[in-house]
Amino acid sequence: MSPVTGAAVSGNLANAYGPSGYKGLIKEHYILALACFASMGGVLFGYDQGVISGVLVMNSFAKEFPALASSPTLQGWMVSVLTLGAMFGAFINGPISDRFSRRWSILYANVIFLIGSVLQCAAQSVAMIFVARFIAGLAVGMLSMVVPLYLSELAPPNIRGSLVALQQLAITIGIMVAFWLDYGTQYIGGTGDGQKQIAWRLPLALQCVPSLVLAVGTFFLPYSPRWLMNRGREDEAFETLVRLRRVSPNDARVKMEMLEIKAARMFEQETTGTKNDGKSAFKIALSEYLELITLPHLRKRTIIACLLQIIQQFTGINAIIYYAPQIFQSIGLSGNSVNLLATGVVGIINFCSTIPAILFLDRWGRRKILIVGAIGMSISQLMVGTLFAVYQHSWLTHTAAGWAACVFVWIYTSNFAFSIGCVNWVLPSEMFPPATRGKAVGVAIACNWLSNFVVALITPRMLHSITFGTFYFFLVFCLGLIVWVYFGVPETKGIPIEEMDKIFGGNAGEADYQRMADIRVRLGMDQTRDISDDKNDATACFVEEAGNA
Repeated sequence: MSPVTGAAVSGNLANAYGPSGYKGLIKEHYILALACFASMGGVLFGYDQGVISGVLVMNSFAKEFPALASSPTLQGWMVSVLTLGAMFGAFINGPISDRFSRRWSILYANVIFLIGSVLQCAAQSVAMIFVARFIAGLAVGMLSMVVPLYLSELAPPNIRGSLVALQQLAITIGIMVAFWLDYGTQYIGGTGDGQKQIAWRLPLALQCVPSLVLAVGTFFLPYSPRWLMNRGREDEAFETLVRLRRVSPNDARVKMEMLEIKAARMFEQETTGTKNDGKSAFKIALSEYLELITLPHLRKRTIIACLLQIIQQFTGINAIIYYAPQIFQSIGLSGNSVNLLATGVVGIINFCSTIPAILFLDRWGRRKILIVGAIGMSISQLMVGTLFAVYQHSWLTHTAAGWAACVFVWIYTSNFAFSIGCVNWVLPSEMFPPATRGKAVGVAIACNWLSNFVVALITPRMLHSITFGTFYFFLVFCLGLIVWVYFGVPETKGIPIEEMDKIFGGNAGEADYQRMADIRVRLGMDQTRDISDDKNDATACFVEEAGNA
C-alpha cells in the first residue's frame, strides 16, 4: 500500500465519509446492515433479562417449582444470578476477543447462550435453573462487551455513535418481545391451575432462535480491521476496510484511515515493546490491565468508562424495569393493567425513545445528550419521590396524583433511553488505544453488571424501608451525572478512534511525542500541505488525492 499525501484527509477524516445522523446511516447502508445484524446480541441480552419476570408469575411455573415461587429471596437471586454471570462474562471476554477476534467471540458467546437457554427451558429443579441462568449470563455479558466494541471498530467516525447505539435499541426490542411473548403464552391452558408447562417453557425456548441466527451469521461477518492490524494482518485489514467503506482501494480517505490505524498500532508496539521484552503472554496481559490504573491517560479513560456504567445503573433504570409492577401497584393499579402499564408501556417507550439517539447522537454529541437526559431524569425522580411522599397513604382517593406518578416514570424512562442508555455503550468502546481496548471495555461492562446486581438487590429493601426516599436516592446520582459530565467528560463526537490521545493524552511526553512523529514521517503521513477546514475544500482535496494516489 503506497503512502498517502494529504494532511487535509487526516485532519478532516471525521467528516470525510459523509454526514452524521440519519443521512450518514442511509449513505452507509452496508455497514448499517452489518451493525443491525451484529446487534442481535443486544436482543438476546434484553430478552433474557425481560423474559424471567413474566415466567416467575405464571401458575404452571409455581406448581413446578413451589419453593421458588414462595420465596422472594430465591426469586431475587434467580433474577440476579444472570447479572453475576454477565459480570464474569464481560470481564473474561476482553482477552478472548483480543486473542480470537471480536467476530469469533460473538460466536463463542452464542454457543454458551444456547447451552444456557436449553438448560433453562428443560429445567427440572431450582438448582438447574440457577446454573442455567448463570451460564446464559456469561454469554449475555460477553455479548454486551464485544458487540459495542466490534461496531465501534467497524464504523467510520461520522456515524460511530449511531451504530454503537444500535446495541441499546436491540436491548429494548428484546425486552419488548419477551414481555409480549410472556403475556401471550400465559393463556396456554388458561391462567389458572390448568395452565400448561409450555406456557413458561416456550418463551425460554424461543430465545434460542435469534441466537442460532446470529451464530450462523457470524461466519459471514467481517473481521474488525483494527483487530486484523493488531494481529499483523495488514493487507487483510486494508481489504476489509475498503469493503466496509465501499470505496476504491485508491481512495485517499481509506488510505489515510488505514495509515492512522497502522500508526496507532506501531506506536503501541514500539512503546510497549520496551516494557514487555522477555515477558510471558500472561504477564503482558496482566501489565496491560495494571496500566489501566497506573498510566495517567489510561486511568482517566478507565474512570470515565467505569463511572459511567455505575452511574447508569444508579440513576435507577433497572429498579424501574425490575420493580415497576410493585411501584404501580403501590399507586392503586391492579390486575392486567399493572403488567401492561408497568412493563408493556415502559418497554415501548424505552424502544421509541432510543431511536432519536441513533439518528442524532453523532450530530448532537455525547456530552449534550448526557446532560439533557440527566436533567429530564432528575426532574422525573424528584416528582415521583415527592408524589410518593405526599400521597403514599392516600393513592386511592387521589387517582390523578397516581397517574401523574405513572407519567413521570414514563418520562424518566424516555430520558434514560435516549441519553445514558445509549452513550454508556458508545464511550468505552471508542476511547481506548488498540492494545488495551478489549480489556478496558471488558472491565467497564463488568462494572455495569456488578452495579446492576447491587441495584437489583437493594431496591426492594429500599422501597420497603425508606419508600419515597428510594427515588431521592436515585435523584442524587442523576444530579451528580449533570455536574460530572459538564466538568469531567470530554466530547468524542466525530473523533477517529486513533486520535483519542488528542483529548485524553497518551503521547504527550517528549519521548512518546517524538516516537509518534517519527512513525508518521516513516509512513509518509506528514509529507503534506495544509488546506482550509472548509468541507467543500476538503472534499475537493479528497478527489484530487484519490486521482493522484
